[in-house]
Amino acid sequence: MEELANKLVDWIRERVFAANKSGVVLGLSGGIDSAVVAALCKRAFPDTTTAAIMPCYSNKMDIVHAYKVATSLKINTELIELEPAYDALIKVLPRNTNYTNDKLAQANIKPRLRMISLYYLATQLNSIVVGTGNRSEIAIGYYTKYGDGGVDILPIGNLVKKQVSELARYLGVPEEIIGKPPSAGLWEGQTDEGEMGLKYEELDNYLTTGKAKDVVRKKIEVMSTLSAHKRAMPQIPLF
Repeated sequence: MEELANKLVDWIRERVFAANKSGVVLGLSGGIDSAVVAALCKRAFPDTTTAAIMPCYSNKMDIVHAYKVATSLKINTELIELEPAYDALIKVLPRNTNYTNDKLAQANIKPRLRMISLYYLATQLNSIVVGTGNRSEIAIGYYTKYGDGGVDILPIGNLVKKQVSELARYLGVPEEIIGKPPSAGLWEGQTDEGEMGLKYEELDNYLTTGKAKDVVRKKIEVMSTLSAHKRAMPQIPLF
């Protein structure tokens, strides 16, 4: 784990310097992925790492955990309360509750507001935006396009969830954060595994070994195919 952590820290530095920037900005959600990325960023840029805590009708314990990570790492933080902006958009955007995706459409406003906030800070601080997505989620498109997927670099993007957990323990992330059910915080009671319809263990095993029960394999392959547009640049005509 030490070798992996050092390589990721060096990689983060290289990407920032290549962009002619002086630091990093990331969103701190109170979950394991953002805690690991925050720890790596702090090692890479001890004085120019800024973490934004951006509640938007969020679980109160997630906010507590986010501050716990920030305090333990001694990271500069910015609290950005996004509820007023979210409410303002909900009032002016057209809605049709007959659409099956109405709930998801509303929920996706939250990560997209966070993306806007992170790039605002990054511009002010001459920094790049660091994402917290992992390989497991990226593979099946479990993130919001131009939301938490709208970032400059993804340091743990080649690590499955199990590897993120192992790295978290090495980096000293509190066990209460490592052990809690992963959630994107899109709505009350939402969990990653519940929404995906998959266990991370099943997903990780398929990604690392290519083996899975037929029903699991088919589900992963379908999710990967349907989300391919998220992992590609916008298409341009070839003529």
